[in-house]
Amino acid sequence: MKKVFLYLAMASIALTSCRKDEDVVEPEVSIDTQNSYDDQAAAKYLETHYFDAKGNVKDFVETDTVNVKLSDLNPVTLPSGVIYVMRPDAQPVDGTPIRPYDVLSLMSNSVTYIANSVDNKVSFGSAFTFRNTLAGSGIPELDPAYFYVKESVLNAATQDVAKQRSYYEIEGLREALEKFQAYNIPDESDYNLQGLIIVPSRAAFARDPHFNYSGISFRNRSFIFNFQVYKSVYSATPR
Repeated sequence: MKKVFLYLAMASIALTSCRKDEDVVEPEVSIDTQNSYDDQAAAKYLETHYFDAKGNVKDFVETDTVNVKLSDLNPVTLPSGVIYVMRPDAQPVDGTPIRPYDVLSLMSNSVTYIANSVDNKVSFGSAFTFRNTLAGSGIPELDPAYFYVKESVLNAATQDVAKQRSYYEIEGLREALEKFQAYNIPDESDYNLQGLIIVPSRAAFARDPHFNYSGISFRNRSFIFNFQVYKSVYSATPR
């Protein structure tokens, strides 16, 4: 009988220990540290991925002697920390400029991550799909609010925070997309992804409140957009 009680006690301690481990939440790092993590993780991502024949981003292995790492495709880093990579031979010949108020048709496979340090190694983790029109409808997303939110949405908001553009828009995405051009092709066209944009958390939603796009918090989250702009319909003024 004593052995039974001993086993029960040990099992209870083990279960309690497991619960405590599961409840542990990593403390939030400082903003400067998070910014540094974002930049380091982005650099590592460029070193460990490549474009396939359709422009999809794939994992790069060191034994690969055929494909070219993203880091070798002249990535451009903007002052905001946003990085963009134009895929060679995948840009429109007579493309349309992308302007701040335009109506976009955007095909993308976009994932959001948290950059953190594990065993003193920084990388992106906690991946969550933000948008994937390739695996979904196969039709580009029309006029996404995270690029430009309509005036009518802001005017209809009942809370002050929801009246701000920053509540909806990923500023770093718009900043980088304006470096590309739109194809102006039908929605039914087969995709040929034209590039990649990495938006660090400070150029996304940082630690600010935001619209509930996906049912999770985007606090401290970076975004990676693997995309093609099918159309960009010009608008000279806010709409």
